[in-house]
Amino acid sequence: MNGDDAAVAASLTDAARAIRAVPEVSLACHVSPDGDALGSMLALHHVLRAAGIRSIASFSEPFVVASHYRMLPGLELLTRPDAFPREPRVMVTFDSGSLARLGDLEPSAKAAEELIVIDHHVSNERYGSINVIDPDAAASGVLVRRLISRLELPLTRDAAVCLYAALVCDTGRFQYKSTTPAVFELARELACFDLPIAELSRTLFEEHRFAYLQLLADALQGAVLVPNKRFVWTKVSQADLARHGVTFEEVEGLIDIVRRTREAEVACVLKQGPDATWRVSLRSLGSVDVRDIAERQGGGGHRFAAGFTSDESAEAVVARILDAL
Repeated sequence: MNGDDAAVAASLTDAARAIRAVPEVSLACHVSPDGDALGSMLALHHVLRAAGIRSIASFSEPFVVASHYRMLPGLELLTRPDAFPREPRVMVTFDSGSLARLGDLEPSAKAAEELIVIDHHVSNERYGSINVIDPDAAASGVLVRRLISRLELPLTRDAAVCLYAALVCDTGRFQYKSTTPAVFELARELACFDLPIAELSRTLFEEHRFAYLQLLADALQGAVLVPNKRFVWTKVSQADLARHGVTFEEVEGLIDIVRRTREAEVACVLKQGPDATWRVSLRSLGSVDVRDIAERQGGGGHRFAAGFTSDESAEAVVARILDAL
């Protein structure tokens, strides 16, 4: 076991000990959660509840779950952020690289007696009292599975569904370079719970409202390829969303379409939030470390996938990215 593996193992032991020491655990993932964040949090929520350990799970406003994740069991068990404990004894965060990414739940994290941070982003700011951080893990869900083992609690079918969603979302359906033999072994373990894999895959990745497809057509029509930078980008404004009757959460997967551009090494989608700021998603084939670009703008992520938020114009944001490239 190398030093990093030993550190992760020790942090998992500390996290399990802290969770076992209290009657109730508060769980939170980052704002506008993706499949890994939501699946990881719900998985531990299911396991703790099944073991008789009280837990509360939530995320910041806008308290809306994208329709892609409607098959995840336990959505009805989520607690609105205004009812989340203000001074939790033990709080666990999932897939959140910084306190700011917790949004409305940041004050609770700062006030927690013990703050456990579970994440696989190398850019994580290690803001917890116990940091379970493993950049080599394919998803935060991988670390949650290890934590469940360390807690010596049985995995439930509902938790297995959530962990599988976390795994397939952050490995791009087992297409990214993070897909290792260990990833397939975890998928095999989870599949033994008779998961609805076909239905889950369609809901997560392939099913959209017709209104979204119309917006997608406009977004692709407006996409810009910068050949000398091997860069492709497009944007979706609040006006675009309103014109097509599409929610902000529905366009989460747009980047996965844009990144298919053969001529581009780096793909970018700018999505305008309700507050008029731009949520910037970056994807790379690998020769460019988009995490470095995102960190320069106050964001973070991985070499292959990263993001940040900006209140500049879309054109100014793209100019910054091109300068970095």
